[in-house]
Amino acid sequence: MDERTEKIIFELKEHLSFFSELGADFIFSPKDISRLSPRQEISSLEQEVLRCQKCGLHKTRKQAVPGEGSIQAELMFVGEAPGFDEDAQGRPFVGKAGQLLTKIIQAMKFERRQVYITNVIKCRPPNNRVPHREEIESCKLYLLQQLKFIKPKVVVALGKVAADFFVSSSAGMTALRGNFYDFGQIRVMPTFHPSYLVRNEGNRQIRKMVWEDMQKVMTLLGKK
Repeated sequence: MDERTEKIIFELKEHLSFFSELGADFIFSPKDISRLSPRQEISSLEQEVLRCQKCGLHKTRKQAVPGEGSIQAELMFVGEAPGFDEDAQGRPFVGKAGQLLTKIIQAMKFERRQVYITNVIKCRPPNNRVPHREEIESCKLYLLQQLKFIKPKVVVALGKVAADFFVSSSAGMTALRGNFYDFGQIRVMPTFHPSYLVRNEGNRQIRKMVWEDMQKVMTLLGKK
């Protein structure tokens, strides 16, 4: 299916969804129009994210950041939210913390293009503050859909916000990290966010803990 046809189908689905929400029960489900491939599903979702106005963050963002990487990835990294550089470029983890994440991915014997990288929320909070609960609630369906389409074996939850999305626990990151948790059929490994490592650049113990966590992921994925 070419790009023009894909766009027509996407727009038709949007119109049918609109009429269905109005109560026009004679309209058949947009799911019946066609069965999109995972790549088409992700492309459709990305377009939805880019024009999303579900919460107030759309008023202050430069652009939303859906995520990027392989749709066949067995490994997904999920952070908190886009930062300044991500908001400017429309790509996840491209600032200093992102450069460190890329090095971690490579040390795990993956290329960045082989994994999928995204965040719990897709728009930058002002001044990089922690996302509010209502913002996470407004945005969570996007991440759930990404998980559904990509079907990773392992998710690395980067930082407390991401860990809280996947793990129901009041424990802090030090207690959560280093242990696998189940999220449906997906194994989740919480670890410290790369920005935390950047802020504590001289603390070798933190870097050691993160690498220990990643080694467990590598073992599970047969990379060791």
